Amino acid sequence: MKYETIIFDIDDTLFDFGKAEDYALQKVFQEFGMPSGAEQYQESYEKCNKPLWRELEQGLITLEELKVERFRRLFLHEGLKIDAAEFSRVFLELLGQGTYLVPGAVELISNLKDFQLAVITNGFGEVQKSRIAGSPLAHAFKQIIVSEDAGMQKPEKGIFEYAFSKLGISSKDKVLMVGDSLTSDITGGVNFGIDTCWFNPHEKNNTNGVKPTYEIRDLLELLKIVESSEPVLSLS
Repeated sequence: MKYETIIFDIDDTLFDFGKAEDYALQKVFQEFGMPSGAEQYQESYEKCNKPLWRELEQGLITLEELKVERFRRLFLHEGLKIDAAEFSRVFLELLGQGTYLVPGAVELISNLKDFQLAVITNGFGEVQKSRIAGSPLAHAFKQIIVSEDAGMQKPEKGIFEYAFSKLGISSKDKVLMVGDSLTSDITGGVNFGIDTCWFNPHEKNNTNGVKPTYEIRDLLELLKIVESSEPVLSLS
């Protein structure tokens, strides 16, 4: 086998983050007395939230700042008098309950028992670990590296170095990074010098300029890549 270790991203690679986020938003607004708040403020929330995650990847904001700032901006924009810090605390607790999986995730992982599996994910330690622990993938990974715990995030090389140290890996040749994000997973893996597999189920155009080693539309396509001794061409 070409690879011995496979490192996965979590959100929108193995886990359906959109479903988890929708659930948490609906429940938190309900708890704060606004049963239709999630639907009413969904668009504004995304406009406040998404740019902050891009700023995080660029090192312009910390994760600790992000978790409250997105709601502070939302409430300011919508004229809502809500404690952003308390709202964020409840939201993250609910987000940690979101164990929705991407189709094929369980079958994929169950067929990778001969590989050392690990996770590198940007996000909040308690949230990400709670989601994994409550899912059928709870015992699949040797290491779960979360950016909040590591003090670094993808695409920084440091978080990959941290993961390699935790996993006891010295050679990059036998490691594959699998993720849906060109800007964090694939860019991070390429810059660190390991092979990458871009999970692209929605057939997005690659306008990032970074070239993954492989590209797949369905998670189970990964099995052909890792079980073959022959090179498999990227779709890019």
